[in-house]
Amino acid sequence: MKKYDVTALGELLIDFTENGKSNQGNPLFEANPGGAPCNVLAMLAKLGHNTAFIGKVGNDFFGEQLRSAIKEVGIDDTGLCTDEKIHTTLAMVHTYPDGDRDFSFYRNPGADMMLNKAEICEDILKNTKIFHFGTLSMTHEGVREATKEAIHIAEEAGAIISFDPNLRPPLWESMEEARKQVLYGLGHCQILKISDNEIQWLTGEEDYSDGVNWIRERYQIPLILVSMGREGSRAYYNEMMVEVKPFLQDNTIETTGAGDTFCGCVLHYVCEHGINGLKEENLAEMLTFANAAASIITTRKGALRVMPEEKEIKLLI
Repeated sequence: MKKYDVTALGELLIDFTENGKSNQGNPLFEANPGGAPCNVLAMLAKLGHNTAFIGKVGNDFFGEQLRSAIKEVGIDDTGLCTDEKIHTTLAMVHTYPDGDRDFSFYRNPGADMMLNKAEICEDILKNTKIFHFGTLSMTHEGVREATKEAIHIAEEAGAIISFDPNLRPPLWESMEEARKQVLYGLGHCQILKISDNEIQWLTGEEDYSDGVNWIRERYQIPLILVSMGREGSRAYYNEMMVEVKPFLQDNTIETTGAGDTFCGCVLHYVCEHGINGLKEENLAEMLTFANAAASIITTRKGALRVMPEEKEIKLLI
């Protein structure tokens, strides 16, 4: 059986990203392959890791495009199922002048949320070093059950569990339900990557360190990473807090995939060095590399197909 460094479960979808205007002045959209968990794997595959994805697409043109895209970047598609009835999930991404964005999802239902417990590929999960997931696969009951089953199998096999809430409020029945599932994720991970606005929403604390302490009082998570956009990032580990400034780019066009690229680089570091006995210089090295990679991706349309090379990242550093 093949061994994997990182396996992820979740959404694989088409991000329709604005790309200029037509002769008639209508907005043009580019159909970029996307979905946070696969973006994370794409970065890892670019850095030479064996990766596998578990999820679901529709039996349609977009589903075929997505399957070929992940295979093209080196992600194992054995765990990717096809739904015969429900179409591939789509997201329209509106980009603001500062590169930030707004999402409109076509997912009522979408194929990614049709994954069920019986379709989980156990062999992949039993042979992976790290298992990564988010909350888009926890918005609806069937796929939530599948996600929790996958977490259970990976935990039993001794994998390190990594979690990025990647909150998308429009996809939840209520923010109370979202909170409940985020707390479930916190109870099952050793690595947490959370954004500045997510930690404030979850904990009610304005200060990120206060927010991390709120989480730590309730959950035993060894490594917590807070991504702060234009402010850089932080790692909290044991009694240490390390902050690294961002690499700001003049030619940033959109921030889609920046957090996923960052997360992929963190998991790359853990694959190489493990999660025990990290020192301050390790955390600084990890964050510097991850911040640099994330800044490069903001200069490109899409993410999954255009992850930076290791030499590009080191050149920027």
